[in-house]
Amino acid sequence: MGTLDYIWLGILAVFQGPELFSIFGLPVSVTLVMILFGFLTGIAVGATPGLAGPIAMAIALPILISIFGYTPDALLPVMGFLIGVMKGATIGGAVPAILFNTPGTPDAYMTTLDGYPMAQKGQARKALRVAHFSSASGDTFSDIVLIICAPFLALLVEAYLDFPEKTALLILSLSFIGAVIGGSPAKGVLSTGLGLLAVYIGTGEDFYPRMSMGSDHLSQGFPIATSVLGVLIIGAVFKEMTDLWHQQRKSGTPPQFTDEGNQRLTRAEICRLLPFVGRSALIGTAIGALPGIGSTLAATLGYTVGRARHARTKSANAPDFGEGAPEGIAATEAANSSVSGANLIPVLSLGIPGNAAAVFLILAAESIGGFNPGPSVFRFTQDVVNPELVIAFGLFTAMFIANALNWTIGGLFMRSMGVMVRIPKHILLPTVLLLTLTAIYVQETRIEAIWFALGFGALGYVMRLLAISPLPFVIAFILGGKLEESARQAFAATGGDAWFLFSSPISIGFIAASIGIILFSARKKKHAA
Repeated sequence: MGTLDYIWLGILAVFQGPELFSIFGLPVSVTLVMILFGFLTGIAVGATPGLAGPIAMAIALPILISIFGYTPDALLPVMGFLIGVMKGATIGGAVPAILFNTPGTPDAYMTTLDGYPMAQKGQARKALRVAHFSSASGDTFSDIVLIICAPFLALLVEAYLDFPEKTALLILSLSFIGAVIGGSPAKGVLSTGLGLLAVYIGTGEDFYPRMSMGSDHLSQGFPIATSVLGVLIIGAVFKEMTDLWHQQRKSGTPPQFTDEGNQRLTRAEICRLLPFVGRSALIGTAIGALPGIGSTLAATLGYTVGRARHARTKSANAPDFGEGAPEGIAATEAANSSVSGANLIPVLSLGIPGNAAAVFLILAAESIGGFNPGPSVFRFTQDVVNPELVIAFGLFTAMFIANALNWTIGGLFMRSMGVMVRIPKHILLPTVLLLTLTAIYVQETRIEAIWFALGFGALGYVMRLLAISPLPFVIAFILGGKLEESARQAFAATGGDAWFLFSSPISIGFIAASIGIILFSARKKKHAA
């Protein structure tokens, strides 16, 4: 089978999957409906301060698995919903930033610098249109790069990396993520170490559990849902609750602005925005392809580069960046939206998640089965069909469908979500906590899972108090099993050589790079202080 055959099979897997209902005799697959539902949910969640796409993905994943089960037919509908949430949340986050000067996520802060001044001038709807156009453009560009680069990178890894090199690559990935996230390299490495420690409790060869201290509950290990959702979601809820407790409630209602002038984007305005969108899309895609850096840096760099260009090219009466310049919104939104697609390059080609949204895509694949992200996915077999490759092209199809929804109905639904910002946090946060615990119990069906989740939530809360990012912990917890398996295979393949990590120039280079990135980041942090 050729490449076009696999592409066509992936498209058919989405459009001709299990039928949910029919319209005028035409069957509508459940995957299409789940992509749409996830996309609309993502916009609503992104438009709600205090929530984000990963929270909706975390709550939805166990519930979706309980509905669809663990059959191969469940994979595309579940992952289609998650992709829809991820896509929708990237554009929904601009709503509170523009309308109410309330960035729901750190990268949305840059959007407030020009979005809110435009709203104050009566151009709120135009600012939302600029954000939608820029976000959709950056996201589409990033997806195209993903589809081109992910198979190419996977084939390179499969052709040139053996077990020792793959083990060293995993160590490099964990070192890189620990060094660039977490407030400081020391905190990032500590978070990574805690994740590895947690994943190895209760696991081991020949049914001999490690570090279980004689406990039957610990001997089974920590379920991945309890650790990931506990540290990421429950820890964040605990932190938000304590911040809300200490924060003095503000009186009054959000300010209301009336529209003034033409709120539509003209062709001339779009042409003026395109250079800013293009540069920021390139910046965001390049940053997104590196696991662990995230959209906040992309938004900051995109805004900084755009401001420098705007200062050179703007007309005399045009507003500066920070004073309501549409170019500032375009530069920011294109940069942070183009990260999402590129973040899946290391996920699909290497099996390495680079951000929180990618974590839940990995969890869905591991929970349902039938799809193991990594180099083996992109094996273009001729005699027999590679089902994982069909699923990969099905995921690419789902991403383009979500992009089509973004271009067509995304802007309209986005502009109607301003009401979400008025949900009080003292109602929102307990609801999120209850839904998260319910989702965990639905998947694990034992009370110990709830206690584990609350314990990991307390750990996530303490980590946030100490300015330690929980993301390295989560990624290390997910990759810890793969790291041990790869190391065992490398040890066996090299005839029991304890120094297998130094058996080839490539693996030596990866280990040297692991040490170098930590030392370089520590030195840079020290000089910045």
